[in-house]
Amino acid sequence: EVQLVESGGGSVQAGGSLRLSCAASGSSYSLGFFRQVPPKAREGVAGIDLEGEITVYSDSVKGRFSISKANAKNTVYLQMDNLKPEDTATYYCAATRGVSWFGDLSADRVDAWGQGTVVTVSS
Repeated sequence: EVQLVESGGGSVQAGGSLRLSCAASGSSYSLGFFRQVPPKAREGVAGIDLEGEITVYSDSVKGRFSISKANAKNTVYLQMDNLKPEDTATYYCAATRGVSWFGDLSADRVDAWGQGTVVTVSS
């Protein structure tokens, strides 16, 4: 099973930026990020395909967040700009076996999760 190690996160004021990183031990997975604020369900934020070419975003972050992949390092990055207080959550790296998310960032498609990192945005 793939192992995912996240880094980044922290606290920032509204309008600021943060970057998350996620290094994967396996190479047969498409990677992405989800977030959760209990008691709500975990929601998909952004995903990128195996080749690092095709991306998918939730409507709530389109135009503000950008996901990218360094294929040689098997690492994905989530650049989060113009952060809002409603972006406050625990962010989880996620892996789904296969070449793509096919536009479907559903938690039930996830085969492995990272440990989570907290992002706090103050107003």
